[in-house]
Amino acid sequence: MASIQGGSDVAPYDALLLVSFGGPEKPEDVVPFLENVTRGRGIPRERLEEVGAHYSLFGGRSPINDINRVLLAAIREDLAAHGIGIPVYWGNRNWAPYLRDAVAQMKDDAISRAACFTTSAYSSYSSCRQYRENLADAASFAGEGGPQLDRLRSYYNHPGFLEPVVDGVVDGLAGREGARLVFVTHSLPESMNAGSGPRGGAYVAQHRNAAAYVADRVATMTGRRHAHDLVFCSRSGPPQVPWLEPDVGDHLEKLAGDGVQSVVLVPIGFVSDHMEVVYDLDTEAVATAERLGLDVVRVSTSGTDQRFVAMVRDLLVERAAVERGEPVTRAAVGGDPPCWDLCEAGCCPNPRGERPAVGGVA
Repeated sequence: MASIQGGSDVAPYDALLLVSFGGPEKPEDVVPFLENVTRGRGIPRERLEEVGAHYSLFGGRSPINDINRVLLAAIREDLAAHGIGIPVYWGNRNWAPYLRDAVAQMKDDAISRAACFTTSAYSSYSSCRQYRENLADAASFAGEGGPQLDRLRSYYNHPGFLEPVVDGVVDGLAGREGARLVFVTHSLPESMNAGSGPRGGAYVAQHRNAAAYVADRVATMTGRRHAHDLVFCSRSGPPQVPWLEPDVGDHLEKLAGDGVQSVVLVPIGFVSDHMEVVYDLDTEAVATAERLGLDVVRVSTSGTDQRFVAMVRDLLVERAAVERGEPVTRAAVGGDPPCWDLCEAGCCPNPRGERPAVGGVA
């Protein structure tokens, strides 16, 4: 396992940009936010209002922006503590503070080149290329003289992302020696998984690699191997379109029928405890487990764990060295090599047609 790099030279970068999904912060923002998320997909307003009702359980507010405020402060503190004196900006794809406004502010601040860290760890259209497209849109909005934007590599197998998950699973297993580990991520259309990564199928393959690494590390730390599965949540497409399965609720039904008595839910596909975690898992999946008589606990995401924060610095220092033409040691665990800096042409294609995107090979 490679160690976190400790260098403080991040030239040619003079800024870091935190890029996230965004979420509403008051009830009247919920449906407009969902309209932003689903624009161009023809989803009727009635369906958006139905989904929006989930937010009412949390005061009409998503937790994601508050989480990102904590992460932003932690990144700034970590960079400063390691002698990296560049500004850190924050922009969201779907709600304020908007990505385009952050990039416009960077232009006003005379930023020339920014490294962009996205709060999404895996390869697929919605978890990678769509971020790259939105960065290209923001750069176009800023216009001539705006900063060059470089997306930092995906990090599904970086120890700074996975080691906090390992510790969370070990804690969750306390008193649950026979528990089943159920790793959960966001479902996608099967076609989107088939097109993910440079050779296809990367989305599922990367999750299986991450889950296997966590399960192996947990077995080493506890002296006991637990069976594990990869399941999916948050399906939102029409029923005639095949999406990745099994759904977490359906899988819990099966486990209960097989005599499993205890389950540890591991949100391996998510960086933070946002709506897909606090509603789909903490609310719906936990209710299903309780109805079935399953003992259940949900593991925390990496969120703002200091190792995750240090990973952001590591990716920044690593990429800066690459851009200067210097050799680097890239941290990666679990057998897969570190992810690529630049995506190949056709990697994770947009299902609705080609659009400009940063961080790719022409």
